[in-house]
Amino acid sequence: MAVPKRKTTPSKRGMRRAHDKLNNNTYIEDADSGELRRPHHIDLKTGVYRGRQVLEPKEDY
Repeated sequence: MAVPKRKTTPSKRGMRRAHDKLNNNTYIEDADSGELRRPHHIDLKTGVYRGRQVLEPKEDY
């Protein structure tokens, strides 16, 4: 069984874990409506994706 020869220092442990953090979600401004939306996602308010009507637009209640 493989056993580490030395204890991992907090610095080395932190360097390894530096890549594990979660990034914040990215939002872009929609060219047509000016609303913020996720890239490569359908705009749920208008139902448009890449210039095509994909879904029925949601109505405000």
